[in-house]
Amino acid sequence: MPKPSLTLYLAAPRGFCAGVDRAIKIVEMALEKWGAPVYVRHEIVHNRYVVDGLRDKGAVFVEELDECPNDRPVIFSAHGVPKAVPAEAARREMLFVDATCPLVSKVHIEAERHYADGLQMVMIGHEGHPETVGTMGQLPEGEVILVETVEDVARVTPRDPGKLAFITQTTLSVDDTADIVTALQARFPSIVGPHKEDICYATTNRQEAVKAMAPRCDAMLVIGAPNSSNSKRLVEVGRAAGCDYAQLVQRADEIDWRALDGIASVGLTAGASAPEVLVNEVIDAFRARFDVTVEMVETAVERVEFKVPRVLREPA
Repeated sequence: MPKPSLTLYLAAPRGFCAGVDRAIKIVEMALEKWGAPVYVRHEIVHNRYVVDGLRDKGAVFVEELDECPNDRPVIFSAHGVPKAVPAEAARREMLFVDATCPLVSKVHIEAERHYADGLQMVMIGHEGHPETVGTMGQLPEGEVILVETVEDVARVTPRDPGKLAFITQTTLSVDDTADIVTALQARFPSIVGPHKEDICYATTNRQEAVKAMAPRCDAMLVIGAPNSSNSKRLVEVGRAAGCDYAQLVQRADEIDWRALDGIASVGLTAGASAPEVLVNEVIDAFRARFDVTVEMVETAVERVEFKVPRVLREPA
């Protein structure tokens, strides 16, 4: 019996960004340089496949620094950490490597600069997300007000409405964030914004590819983890751009094939923490059930690279 025909639209860019690539490389180089175990505070990136692979090589993932011994290296995740964490590691004379994405570090520096200028910060982000926790932890308590929605803007009670700046989590929806920024600027006309967009190039590029792809698709799958902010935003962007059935899956075995019965086209992308091996796994799963034609939907070409910290490039 012949397989039904299916067009598989493949988003480009998709998957790993430069910050994730760098963070994984940092753990691998640390294991090579100092041997196992190397401790990692929080998941290095939000992807179970990646974390399990590094754990198999000797990485030990913990939630807090007090779970780490003093005599083994510890790595801070790509999402960034509050200032108190490296300060405590230094006090304990631990060997630590900061894998914070340079684009997240840029937001940290921005926040500190505004604080030095006497401005209170409004952060657009998701409560409890590691990046938001790390960014808010760069400044003293009370100096950063978190807003998650346009409605939250009406509830902001700053110390001085004339002395405010805003920053954002790097993995948000570009369109949703723009609405919140508009609301902030309407309520606080003198609020200071970032010199350059805080939402990172990779988040923006992956969302633009989804917007271009969504109107052509009967369904869309985003490969990513349920705790990955940028992956969840891709699902939301896909639905908003015209593809009603957009779902997040971690692996091919999570695909709901019954929901895809009778469709002619599927869009496929991956969050910034998802490796290409998982994309190929999903494509193979479709090929087992359909006569697949793959069409690339490319909206940008990425050539960004970030160096690993010098301590890992120096001889042991």
